[in-house]
Amino acid sequence: MRKILILFVPIFIVITISIYTLAEAVPKPLEGSREELYQDLFITLLSPYIDQPIKEYYSKIINITPIVYPYDVGIISAKRVLEGRSFLFIVTLEVTPVVGPHISVGKDRLTFKIGSGEGFGQQAKLIQFNHLETHELPPNWQHILRKSNI
Repeated sequence: MRKILILFVPIFIVITISIYTLAEAVPKPLEGSREELYQDLFITLLSPYIDQPIKEYYSKIINITPIVYPYDVGIISAKRVLEGRSFLFIVTLEVTPVVGPHISVGKDRLTFKIGSGEGFGQQAKLIQFNHLETHELPPNWQHILRKSNI
């Protein structure tokens, strides 16, 4: 029995760590839950801060501004900068901008510093933007590509 436990415990630990590593850093809340309501409210408040860097990046590639729908925003990580109950946060989001009938043009990761109070100014400040993927447009949407990208 002891040999089985000695063998089982390390295997259980490895499997558990693997499962948590593969899972999203911030799991999606249950539909209709209070957590979903708060997350949707949070993403809605951040929308103007998300839209601006997306507009700037994609304006070099396409001649229309893509849209980021709130349900196409995933929270990768969210943490307090200081210990205790401070109100300064670093939040990393992954977004999928779309054009027309929800045709994705790419995937991007945005990291924001979010806070309030004296000396902070803005509520949210973009501190890092990473373009992760470029999605090919279907033939009937190629006309929105800027000439330099064709």
